[in-house]
Amino acid sequence: MKVLIIGNGGREHALAWKCAQDQNVKTVYVAPGNAGTANELKVQNLEIDAGDFEAITKFCSEQPIDLVIVGPEQPLVDGLSDYLNHNGVPTFGPSARAARLEASKSFSKDFFKKYDIPSADYEVFDSHSMAMHYIQSQTFPLVIKADGLAAGKGVIICPEIKHAEATIDDIFLKKRFGDAGKKVVIESFLEGEEASFIAVVSNTQIIPLATSQDHKAAYDNDLGPNTGGMGAYSPAPIINDQLHQQIMDQVMLPTVNGLIKENSPYLGFLYAGLMINENDINVLEFNCRFGDPETQPILMRMQSSLVELCNAAIKNNLSDHEVIWHNEHACGVVIAADGYPSNYKTGQKINFNTNETSQMKIFHAGTKKDGNDILTSGGRVLCATALGDDLKSAKQNAYKLVDDINFEGMHFRKDIGNKGIL
Repeated sequence: MKVLIIGNGGREHALAWKCAQDQNVKTVYVAPGNAGTANELKVQNLEIDAGDFEAITKFCSEQPIDLVIVGPEQPLVDGLSDYLNHNGVPTFGPSARAARLEASKSFSKDFFKKYDIPSADYEVFDSHSMAMHYIQSQTFPLVIKADGLAAGKGVIICPEIKHAEATIDDIFLKKRFGDAGKKVVIESFLEGEEASFIAVVSNTQIIPLATSQDHKAAYDNDLGPNTGGMGAYSPAPIINDQLHQQIMDQVMLPTVNGLIKENSPYLGFLYAGLMINENDINVLEFNCRFGDPETQPILMRMQSSLVELCNAAIKNNLSDHEVIWHNEHACGVVIAADGYPSNYKTGQKINFNTNETSQMKIFHAGTKKDGNDILTSGGRVLCATALGDDLKSAKQNAYKLVDDINFEGMHFRKDIGNKGIL
């Protein structure tokens, strides 16, 4: 088999690494990939942009490619899965219609309301003046979200009205998020603990993957601006068997059935970001792809074949498929560039002084090769990921990897996993 992964981030490195372990896979191609995928056994990078649908389709035909897994949200929202499927390429990833769950927060909030999926109260505005008027009568904190895709940075928690006013100015007047900020969702603030619930979906069939917990804030103790994710661990102890079933009954099943009613049946990874408070659950957001950095620790724990799982979903045979997990816990720590998630430097040489093992792996995100050197090329640069007999040991192993990496201005949270260590 030949597999093609679309994307160039940490999620795509983990997907390529996992697919390459399958004995039935001859080669894994990554378009365009990064310095990490360039150095993996059985993996080759392609100089094809994730948005070049025609070039991707041509390559799939020439090889031919047996399976495409689309990693990032933008190509999905733009219709890459639709385009490839129309051209006869077996593709794992939702249609553009189904990907609206992530493409538009106003669409997803209306969807939640229509299908009785628990979520925070909200209002939607496409006007600076109307949004400003609304917040004058609200209690704080509030959450303001850019409607469109904003690389995980479009959610702002506003503790008081001055912060909210500045945020609305940033979005509408200063165009902080560009076209993604043409509309905003303003919703009530939910207290509790966040967790990620990711599943493989094929129409009405759902296979939940291992639970995980992400860390969105840039700094320790959940302080600072929201990011695309500064680290994650798996499993998430907060999701017990009872809560797991509640999530399936109240969130996942109503969502996939609602999408079918909307004439947009789902195929792919479906990610529910949840806020959990005692036994209550609320959906914060849906993503139409595997999470990053959740992908890295989750796939470290997956013992069975990812390729077989994706093919079973494409063939609508998930009910006959079983996913096997290692008992170990996993922890991933994101190493970011100075200034992330705002302005950050690139082009810094990365020094690696570590030897990876089957228990410890460095996944690349914002990296590129420059001769024999590896340079930073993005905000989130690496994810040091490790297994352990429990979360405490997995965390210790992950930070051992972090200690052996160095580049100018690197920063990382030092408390990844602490919430799950009982």
